[in-house]
Amino acid sequence: MTISKRKFTLEFKLEAARRVIDSGRSVRSVAQELSIGENSLSKWVRDERRRLEAIDATS
Repeated sequence: MTISKRKFTLEFKLEAARRVIDSGRSVRSVAQELSIGENSLSKWVRDERRRLEAIDATS
């Protein structure tokens, strides 16, 4: 039996990350709500926070 890896759009990743960042909810809570892995969501949140920091640094 083969397990296929799920693919997510950039829009989905950004929205999921923003749910954590904007709401202050835990990664675990949002990951369970969206039925995605905590490790994946943690990475997306980290990436989005870095992107937001870069934007703030340039303005």
